Amino acid sequence: MKLLHIDSSILGSDSISRQLSQAVVEQWINAYPNVEVIYRDLNEQPPRHLSAEILQAGILQPSQLNSLQRKEAALSKQFIEEFLSANVLVLGAPMYNFSIPSQLKAWVDRVLVRGLTFKYTEQGPVGLAGNKSVIIASSRGNIYAESSANYTQDHQETYLKTILNFVGITDITVIRAEGLNINSAVREQALLSAQFHINQLTKNAA
Repeated sequence: MKLLHIDSSILGSDSISRQLSQAVVEQWINAYPNVEVIYRDLNEQPPRHLSAEILQAGILQPSQLNSLQRKEAALSKQFIEEFLSANVLVLGAPMYNFSIPSQLKAWVDRVLVRGLTFKYTEQGPVGLAGNKSVIIASSRGNIYAESSANYTQDHQETYLKTILNFVGITDITVIRAEGLNINSAVREQALLSAQFHINQLTKNAA
């Protein structure tokens, strides 16, 4: 089993999404000691945002690439190989301004590649990466759950679910801590709730 662990928060050890994603990974390792973990910190080593020059690297012949395109093409290939080979993806994804961190969006733009993670057919797009489970470690300052008045402002979890569904992934679990900036009582309850759901993830593991 391979587990790809990705963090994207800019807050380092103060990040709740990082704390949650790490707790998820530790839970998984305890249940499956032989799991192989690949870790990427998109804040420490942020990928370049998609540009015309980088996009052309996937179209041109290798001999036509400049040094930047060769470097970025190799990185994109590595991202895609890690993503496709993983049985489990643990995604640390805080909400920033109602959406995801830009460095996480940059990673998404590198792994959504026609012919590799999805394809177009006469019946519409078909995902090619559906054979995996995804656990999103989500943190939000306010409350944006489906039952809340703020749900329509959520372009973080809803966006990630859309992207994952697009590449064929339907086994998605969200570990959520929200309302973190409302007050200490709400924050404490949110963290307790998130930890409870983390503990349930591998409850039936052999």
